[in-house]
Amino acid sequence: MSTSTERREAARTLGLVWIGLVLGVLGVGWLLTGPLEPTVDPWDDSVVLWLEDQRTADLDTAAAAGSHVADTVIGVALAVVVGLAGSWWQRSWRPLVHFTVLVGGYLALYVIVTHLVPRDRPPVEILDPGLVPDHSFPSGHVATAIVVYGGIALWVAAVAPRWRRWAWPLLLAPLVVAPSRLYQGAHHPTDVMASLVFATVWLLAVTRVLLPRTADDRGEARSAMVEA
Repeated sequence: MSTSTERREAARTLGLVWIGLVLGVLGVGWLLTGPLEPTVDPWDDSVVLWLEDQRTADLDTAAAAGSHVADTVIGVALAVVVGLAGSWWQRSWRPLVHFTVLVGGYLALYVIVTHLVPRDRPPVEILDPGLVPDHSFPSGHVATAIVVYGGIALWVAAVAPRWRRWAWPLLLAPLVVAPSRLYQGAHHPTDVMASLVFATVWLLAVTRVLLPRTADDRGEARSAMVEA
């Protein structure tokens, strides 16, 4: 942000979006664990039970690998490294701020929702040990895949268009993580769907507000990268 006014406006916009997302996800969670539970749970359970029947040793290994891609520690570490490297490269704190807001906002939402909307894990053997039993809603791994890998892809496309072709495959991460979490019995399908929606909205909002949008902005970013 080039002026204090623009910074305040960006903070206000993202704050309102974040509050709206928190309220929206809480509302969906309360519906899923309340009035809609008798209708939704049978379908949710049927999907995960069917996946349990398809388990093999090879698929177990593949799902574990697909899940680890979006472990919270890995996702946060990757975002920090990219944010710091981008800030050093551009000689600006903007990339670090971008990834801090992106990941920090999603983590805060996740913590609030999982504590206010307890939901038991699916009624199958869970292949990812150590999970909190009633923190099924929403899926943190799926949200991490979207905001971290998607955030990196969109950031690269905005500040270094020539490299975007190498970054776009990162957008496929959720397509690996989501089925892996369902296969492992860590989440219900509706948990995953909720994360797909809220994390995508948050990613797009942060990208729209914090990433350079004009040709001049992109030119300044590229110039800073070249000078570095």
